[in-house]
Amino acid sequence: MIVGTAGHIDHGKTTLTRALTGVHTDRLKEEQARGISIELGYAYLPLADGTVLGVIDVPGHEKFIRTMASGVTGIDFALLVVAADDGVMPQTHEHLAILQLLGVTRGAVALTKVDRADSARVAQVEADIEALLAGTPLAGSPIFPTAANRDGDAGVAALLAHLTQVARSLPQRDERRLFRLGVDRVFTLSGQGTIVTGTALAGCARVGDMLQLAPGGAQARVRSIHAQNRAAETGTAGQRLALNLAGIDRERIERGNWIVAPELAQCSERLDVELTLLPDAGVQLKAWSPLHVHLGAAHQLARAVMLDGETLSPGQTGRVQLVFDAPMHGVPGDRFVVRNAQATQTVGGGMVLDPFGPARKRRSPARLAWLDALAAFVAHGDYAALLAQSPLGLRVSLLVRLSLLPAGALALPPDTRRIALRAGDALLLAPDALLALETRVLAALDVFHARAPDEAGPELWRLKRIVDAEMEDALWSHLVEGLLARGEILARGASLHLPTHSVELTPQEQAMAEPLLAALEQGRADPPWTRDLARGFGLAEDETRRLLRKLAKAGQISQVVHDLFYHQAALAELAQLVRQLAHKAEEDAGLPAGNGAVGAATFRDASGLGRKRAIQVLEFFDRVGYTRRVGNGHLLRPQALWSYTAALPNS
Repeated sequence: MIVGTAGHIDHGKTTLTRALTGVHTDRLKEEQARGISIELGYAYLPLADGTVLGVIDVPGHEKFIRTMASGVTGIDFALLVVAADDGVMPQTHEHLAILQLLGVTRGAVALTKVDRADSARVAQVEADIEALLAGTPLAGSPIFPTAANRDGDAGVAALLAHLTQVARSLPQRDERRLFRLGVDRVFTLSGQGTIVTGTALAGCARVGDMLQLAPGGAQARVRSIHAQNRAAETGTAGQRLALNLAGIDRERIERGNWIVAPELAQCSERLDVELTLLPDAGVQLKAWSPLHVHLGAAHQLARAVMLDGETLSPGQTGRVQLVFDAPMHGVPGDRFVVRNAQATQTVGGGMVLDPFGPARKRRSPARLAWLDALAAFVAHGDYAALLAQSPLGLRVSLLVRLSLLPAGALALPPDTRRIALRAGDALLLAPDALLALETRVLAALDVFHARAPDEAGPELWRLKRIVDAEMEDALWSHLVEGLLARGEILARGASLHLPTHSVELTPQEQAMAEPLLAALEQGRADPPWTRDLARGFGLAEDETRRLLRKLAKAGQISQVVHDLFYHQAALAELAQLVRQLAHKAEEDAGLPAGNGAVGAATFRDASGLGRKRAIQVLEFFDRVGYTRRVGNGHLLRPQALWSYTAALPNS
């Protein structure tokens, strides 16, 4: 169990810690000379059952509130210290408020220096403490009168017995979660390298594990571990840990950073949070109000953007986006504290909802519904609520980041649909969401046909832009493949259409079209130009051009450049050639799937076309969404398909 002290300066926190553990936590010369704590102090007491009680001694001076807040983040138990001679003081109030804001619900009170007060004074201060705690999560906490300077003090012994009993009754932590530690100290030891210390908030780290710095992204290997001041092979959530890290310099790490499992390393400059202002905050928040934010051991200045209403007044709770100048690491459920713009007063705090707040549409109904779902997820672990508010699917990697659980431990609803993505990721959808998307595709085609009855239909990626440009390519391909397989939509060349839609040619147009189509098909990769077709069949060039364009709208052919039309069979062969060249480029360079680029020269040589024509065809594939231009190459789009089925003009 980790115990965090709290209380006004010079109320005896360090002396009490020494009486409980035998450890003097003021290690700095300045602390010893001035008789006050400046930095966090750590003490450990092995208990009879083999567990270790850890005590974090925090500074009480108002100038060190940041240090105090970082010290009590992640503690299991609060020990509020009040001196009998002084009684309740300003930092007693502020430290208690910070404990509340950080969600600490277990605690006790040490009434120190009772040897300096008479019984009436002790009784009065006890009554004041009970009144102070009334209405807070610590209401009713036991009060232990102590005189820590006395050897064998009965009050200290009673307090230690109580802490030991609480430590043994704490519930087991969920060790399935991924590892996460907030860094509150970093230093080097000769011959050992970089050492970071902090409280592990989730998961388990083992010697040899590869962990990651957040923010920053640098990777480091765990060389050795001290857990609760003892050498260990593992360190788990709820323990004070010292990690010896290999592969990372001390200069890259600072207090406030996090050491996490690689899956959790992504950070953001925007956190959507639930924020409560204290009744005596003395500040009203409006758009872009500055706040000092303390999350874990991190401290950054942020600007507050209201998500509910236009302002937030003292005593109110509302949703706010905190916008930082640099990336900040957080997860849903993280507690934080905010101080005013001058950093002179704690004014509130709250809980992180979404650590990846958007820069746009942050107050839209869909966005606020997502925050509601995240609040339900934090409170109850409700995955269904998140899926219900993810109409375009939810990436497994994001859900891992939100839940801290590895992909294999996610308790998803049994009917969740999973669509594979690159790099081992997957997209999760509720069945209702998938059905709604299919309905949107059919509706979009219906509208398209009504507006353009003379066109066969939009090509694959144009239709995607019509339905929803932000949809994952893999999801889009999954939708279309399912609809095609069930015959709810049909493909004609590069075009998609409803089964009830067709582009009609008159008998005269059909008679004229058949020899033109045959000539284009015979030309394969090098078809005749419009003027050559007109001359060869004795037709007017304008009439030939009109008919070819109508055939293109009908999906029988495609216009690659002005007055140059390709038969769909030829384009299907060229599309297959591009796919083969892309896969060969991946194999030759040892690249992951989807990273092989096809250059114009390579395509020219393989197709037998001239350089200009090869570029024109590749640019056509870019235009219709089969490939995309990256530098001087053309990358095959993920899940890109090119289908061709021979069809008569009126079929």
